[in-house]
Amino acid sequence: MNKRGDYMKSNFYERVYTVTAEIPEGKVATYGLIARWLGKPRGARAVGWALRDVPTDLQIPAHRVIYRDGSLAASEVFGGAGIQKERLIAEGVPFKDDDHVNMKTAVWEGPLHVVDE
Repeated sequence: MNKRGDYMKSNFYERVYTVTAEIPEGKVATYGLIARWLGKPRGARAVGWALRDVPTDLQIPAHRVIYRDGSLAASEVFGGAGIQKERLIAEGVPFKDDDHVNMKTAVWEGPLHVVDE
């Protein structure tokens, strides 16, 4: 079994969705932060896999998850170039330049509880 399959077989994806659903409007989190909050400090890529596979019936604000340097996901993830940025700007997320979120003011502090396995 590959690593992606291992994560899919666990409840890791559901835990990613739970945490991501809690990110408030106007804030962002990184793939790595979510992984650490879930007890998988090397699981940033798996967080990305989970968010790419969000079931369409779930209302998960995956656009609020960004790279650790403040850059945004590849354009195809949200249906086209600029869509993630448009959504974040509409929610009041501050940008430090055209391509990067202001990480000093926009990063969410995280869930108030541990999301157990």
